[in-house]
Amino acid sequence: MLANSPRYRIIRRLPAFALRSGCAAALLALSACQNLLPTARQTTDGPWKSYDEAVAAIDSMVPYETTMADLLAAGIDPATTPSITNLTYSDLLTRFSPGAALRPDELDPGLRDCFAAGKRCRGVLVVASYIRHRRIGNFWADAFNFRRQTDITGWRFNAIVIIVDDRVVFTVQGGQPTVQDHQVTRNPLGPLQSFGEAIGSQIRK
Repeated sequence: MLANSPRYRIIRRLPAFALRSGCAAALLALSACQNLLPTARQTTDGPWKSYDEAVAAIDSMVPYETTMADLLAAGIDPATTPSITNLTYSDLLTRFSPGAALRPDELDPGLRDCFAAGKRCRGVLVVASYIRHRRIGNFWADAFNFRRQTDITGWRFNAIVIIVDDRVVFTVQGGQPTVQDHQVTRNPLGPLQSFGEAIGSQIRK
């Protein structure tokens, strides 16, 4: 009679229910712990928000037509954007002078006109990037410094715009459209790792 009673059946189901509840609670706790891992961003502020936007902006410049006023209107202004650097004629010679490798008539017309213009030629170096560092993996191993895993994603862009008098004569661009790295740091001593390294350095002295 007791074995067939509703109360007995409920009691028999309690261990399985407790096991399922415990597993669910453990999964929720693990998810919550992973959300506590730190995330960092490293950004070089520029006039663009993405790699494709930066490429399109440089590609839109037409040599001998785009003016300095157009550059300022597009946000390419060293006075207001720290990631944009003015380049002098000497800087451009260092970066682009072909030496004896090329004849003058083999150079791009914009570079040839820049070298002929002397100090009337100048340039701007534009750098922009967005790099995100996201820690992943086991929360406790990370928190106690035994093992730390970091996913690094984002993009990097750079370009040089050369100007003679008031007009753009040459542009060149490069960078990384996709940055995707994975770093793993293992410390066998966990939180004592830095202490052990400090002791080791003192012994070596």
